[in-house]
Amino acid sequence: MIIRKLRLDKGWSQEQLAEISGVSTRTIQRIERGKTASLESLKCLAAVFETNVTDLREDQPMSETPEPNPTISDADRAALAKMKEWMKYDDEGYLLDPSLNNDERAALEYVRDIKAFYINLWSYIIVMVVLLIINLLSDPSYIWVVWPALGWGIGVLMHGLTVFERFSFFGADWERKQVEKRLRK
Repeated sequence: MIIRKLRLDKGWSQEQLAEISGVSTRTIQRIERGKTASLESLKCLAAVFETNVTDLREDQPMSETPEPNPTISDADRAALAKMKEWMKYDDEGYLLDPSLNNDERAALEYVRDIKAFYINLWSYIIVMVVLLIINLLSDPSYIWVVWPALGWGIGVLMHGLTVFERFSFFGADWERKQVEKRLRK
């Protein structure tokens, strides 16, 4: 409960908290549902939230035996600060791998763009087939499915042209000109 509140206050998803803390996503889900967390998991989460373990356990039942040293050391806090400084995310929320050079990052971004295009294309095909079936079953005399197919199809075509760099209205040149324009103001 308190873990979920702290996570949402930071604006993190469960996956992001898992990456930052080193605790698995399933463990975080379990803790947020009110299950008992291990001391190691609580220590990792306490370090991320810069609090102590007892604060995280306030809505959990007290154990029979006292926990050994539930506070976070200064060395752990320094390591956490360094880790947060090291971990960077791109615009889509993906964790950036610091071992990648600029060419590898560009290639990874290109592959993600292609993946997004294919997801868009397959969504288009599936929805249009379903709409065609509905059209043919409801009123085969008028093929109205052509209008949504044409509208969405133009969007898919533009997406494909942009991803595969056949058409780049908002490309690198446009971005550079816009930055220069803003800097002159």
